[in-house]
Amino acid sequence: MAKIHLVLQAKGGVGKSVISAMLAQYHQAQGKVPLCIDTDPMNATFTGYAALNVRKLTLLNGDEIDVRNFDTLLDWLASSEVDAIVDNGAATFVPLVNYLMITQTPALLAEQGHELVIHTVVTGGQALVDTVSGFSHLISQFPDPATFVVWLNPYWGPIESDGKPFWQFKGYLEHRSRIAAVITIPAMQAATFGRDVEDLLKARLTFDEALAAPDRSLAIRQRLKLYRQALFEEITASGVL
Repeated sequence: MAKIHLVLQAKGGVGKSVISAMLAQYHQAQGKVPLCIDTDPMNATFTGYAALNVRKLTLLNGDEIDVRNFDTLLDWLASSEVDAIVDNGAATFVPLVNYLMITQTPALLAEQGHELVIHTVVTGGQALVDTVSGFSHLISQFPDPATFVVWLNPYWGPIESDGKPFWQFKGYLEHRSRIAAVITIPAMQAATFGRDVEDLLKARLTFDEALAAPDRSLAIRQRLKLYRQALFEEITASGVL
């Protein structure tokens, strides 16, 4: 059985590609080589990671799903003997989710012996309301069988509303029976860890590439190593991989 990791969120710029890249690197750290696919037509960030060998596939033709390319995606996933990670952009969110439902793709993948794991993002700051709404809509749309993982991204601020943490949000309480895990992306000190990780992401480098680079100081490499350790411990504790 392969696990099909589908990263979805209606809001753009909230860290979907970062999560896809981190999932791929986590697999590599476990000695696995995942199938990585980027379907974002606007910002092919995931494809930018040369070390991850990401396949690029355009799923949109105008405002509609390109049926032939979707067929290609489904063939890749159904025949995969390794875990797959699919990064999907905000522009394709609505048509792709609708098409997945029309074609009953979750059930089809289950028939092929695969487990569908849907990852979505909730952020702090101005996008909090939109990402919580997107998460609730997404989980309401998908029938079983599908496993849901929520990533909390505090980069833009604390994930809380009226003093309540995510665990007390109405959306979480309504859907918690379908949420397999909540992964919190480690908060970072902006001037040190934050800057180091941001430079890493802008350069589309994996942790391994950055740690092997001789032009990075020992202190920077140590901070990146500690950040990777904290993030990977969060992923391990989730039990979804």
